[in-house]
Amino acid sequence: MADGTDEEGERKSRRARSTRDRHGRALEKSRARRSREPGTSWSRGTRTADESPADTPQRASARRTETRDRARRAEPARPDSSSRARAGRDSGRPSTRRPRSDAVRARRSEPGERPAPTRARYLTRRLVAVLVALAVVTVAYLVMFTSLLGVRSVEVVGVKEIPAAEVIKAAAIEEGTPMVRLDADEAAARVAKLPRVFKVRVERSWPSTVQIIVTERTPVAVLHAGNQIHLIDATGLDYAVAKTAPTGLPTLAMSNVRPDDRATKAVVTVLGAIPKQLKSQVVTVTADTPGDVRLTLSDFPTVSG
Repeated sequence: MADGTDEEGERKSRRARSTRDRHGRALEKSRARRSREPGTSWSRGTRTADESPADTPQRASARRTETRDRARRAEPARPDSSSRARAGRDSGRPSTRRPRSDAVRARRSEPGERPAPTRARYLTRRLVAVLVALAVVTVAYLVMFTSLLGVRSVEVVGVKEIPAAEVIKAAAIEEGTPMVRLDADEAAARVAKLPRVFKVRVERSWPSTVQIIVTERTPVAVLHAGNQIHLIDATGLDYAVAKTAPTGLPTLAMSNVRPDDRATKAVVTVLGAIPKQLKSQVVTVTADTPGDVRLTLSDFPTVSG
């Protein structure tokens, strides 16, 4: 019984000594670490004035971390291996690179952004713009002030009684006149002065032809004035003299025939309204007033309207 009690006491004693040894070693390690920190000095069983007994392991760890951070900030930045290698290659030779501004580097680093225009690209754009402007000016000059697209021929359409040469002469369109500068309205006005022309239109037929489309006056009656035969159209105008009277036209038995005369207007209106079969039978027409139009037919007595 006594032997068992002694063995158990010995085991407890060994465990106690082992625990004290572990705590002693941990304390020695802690003191050794703190002795390496600036401002801290340890000796066996003593503590300096800047370390109070109330310091805890947490506070000591925070102090160590702060010390390391101050040391890192104080050290200069070390270049990485790639930078050192590049610096070694470039040492001893002049740099050919032009420094880039921060704005250019920022623009090129952004995705989707177009690169900044270089001087060569800017000059190329200016040159293209100048060439295009010169081309436009040259074409405009050739078209408007030269005979490149000028009048080469004049065609007359729709004439029967009027000679085409007379119409061309009246139009007075010079050969070589630029088509874009041709005054079609003025040329038509000159042709309209011909007595037999009722209506005229001048058109451009590209690239170099001008067409003069003429509608001639059509007689609806004749007027005998002495030995001459005058042709009267649907407006009451005495527009031409003929050697012989056209077949099938009535004779106006009137002394005052003018487009602005009311009796004349009434006569030509009646001749334009009667049927074609009856018109061929009308021999003479007379009127003293607009309401007194008298027709003489070949097969019937005089008809008043």
